[in-house]
Amino acid sequence: MHDLIIRGGTVVDGTGTAARAADVAVDDGIITEVGALDGTAAKQTIDADGLLVTPGVVDVHTHYDGQVTWDPLLTPSCWHGVTTVVMGNCGVGFAPVRPGDEEWLIQLMEGVEDIPGTALAEGITWGWESFGEYLDVIERMPHAIDVGTQVPHGAVRAYVMGERGAHNEPATPDDIAAMAALVRDGVAAGALGFSTSRTIMHRAVDGEPVPGTFAAEDELFGIGRALGELGAGVFELAPAGVMGEDLSAPEREVDWMRRLSAATGRPVSFALSQHNLAPDQWRDILRLSAEANAEGADLRAQVGGRPLNMLVGWQTFHPFKFRPTYLKIADLPLAERMVELRKPEIRDAIIGEQSANDDPVMKYIGASLDRIFPMGEPPDYEPGPDRCVAAIAARERRPEDEVLYDLMMQHDGRELLMFALLGYSYGNLDDMREMILHPNAALGLSDGGAHCGVICDASIPTFMLSHWARDRSRGERLPLELVVRKMTRDTALLYGLGDRGVVAPGFKADLNVADHDRLDLKLPELVFDLPGNARRLIQRADGWVATIVSGEVTMRDGEETGARPGRLVRGGR
Repeated sequence: MHDLIIRGGTVVDGTGTAARAADVAVDDGIITEVGALDGTAAKQTIDADGLLVTPGVVDVHTHYDGQVTWDPLLTPSCWHGVTTVVMGNCGVGFAPVRPGDEEWLIQLMEGVEDIPGTALAEGITWGWESFGEYLDVIERMPHAIDVGTQVPHGAVRAYVMGERGAHNEPATPDDIAAMAALVRDGVAAGALGFSTSRTIMHRAVDGEPVPGTFAAEDELFGIGRALGELGAGVFELAPAGVMGEDLSAPEREVDWMRRLSAATGRPVSFALSQHNLAPDQWRDILRLSAEANAEGADLRAQVGGRPLNMLVGWQTFHPFKFRPTYLKIADLPLAERMVELRKPEIRDAIIGEQSANDDPVMKYIGASLDRIFPMGEPPDYEPGPDRCVAAIAARERRPEDEVLYDLMMQHDGRELLMFALLGYSYGNLDDMREMILHPNAALGLSDGGAHCGVICDASIPTFMLSHWARDRSRGERLPLELVVRKMTRDTALLYGLGDRGVVAPGFKADLNVADHDRLDLKLPELVFDLPGNARRLIQRADGWVATIVSGEVTMRDGEETGARPGRLVRGGR
């Protein structure tokens, strides 16, 4: 009598081998048999006839560092087949922390990752100082999925150097030794690695760059050696130039990363995106990384599964935000605002006005209507160039502002438009396809839990299976087996989690049952469900039939079951 049998599914096992029909048996949270199990009894059975059976998704780039302390589900990731998350990315997190510095860490996270500070302040119940104590607190909390984390440079630098660290002053040899000791202790306690940020786009609420942004090589190598001494952990970073702010930076970054990895024997994982100022530079970065790996380094570029988008609309932000007539109704609930915005006199007034605030972000959006596209429902993340606002306006011989206003009114004002910031320089995803296929690229950058009012990319696993492995035209789509492998085994192995990511006997029973034909994303929506009624964008999906963690069904048809088998992941295995 098995604990669970998933019967009659098409198993895509995470190794990249061809899909096959098989049953999957689970006992004590472990996969025990994969094959024909006719006549074998089980306490629980899931009928997977006509459905996919895959490993659970391992999402290695999230920012649930605060949310993990109040949300056992870790929404929205749990709605998209994710069974393990890795947080603590980009050098920001909440441990170690000196008593009295908690608010500073909140402001750092709020500025860098757009997580409302009010939610963090109200939601987090502090009870730690060291990184190990932070892990202990997480471990005591029930969760639906597994959680791993990394030691963040920003918190470590501030803990050791105080104001000097917060303001990015150079570290002394004693500072570096103290930081390395904290990182060593954190990884020894169970952290999966260390993270830092070197892009000047990452700033705290007060405008200060993240501590560590300008760290010299002696600091980076001193901390990296702590990982090497332990023979454990990933060195993760958002590199300089990741947002195109310094076009010469990425190649310089690869130079020190290759030397660091070779010297420590540890993988270095860095964010890589295409940006419009140098749309082909990513190829050079991957070429240099491949050359470094051939010489003994281990560099892994984290690439996204779809463009990095700001979502423009009445629910988020838009070029009309500071126009006088709009300001009069801006604070109304969405439904009441729609009543006003539908009035011809209101529409005409807003379209005809100039902004009362010279806000650079709003000006940037208003000047970028050739890269802003209506998404629709289900949302289209690969629209053709002829679907941008500017092209529609030219075709219809109407003012661009008028077209944008009318598009935003669709779906009762819930329409969101895709403003492609990164990864869409040529108006298609062909370059991203090439990135995903590169052997040194790891799928990441979902930013689950972060950018609450701007981006909603925790849904990338659903997009990978629906768009890349099903909806793209034949010859351009990605093989289903490769897509599953990239999201499961490959990301698990990057962080040393060799016990998951494969549907085979002996592996952890983290599994998904999905109706591939029915997998579709819903339009993102703004909700006010964070602590303190703070806002965030969420996105649900259809087609996920069951998500299983350690042999327990945690999600059925997009709704939680109440099971809480998730655990803190301490170190590789």
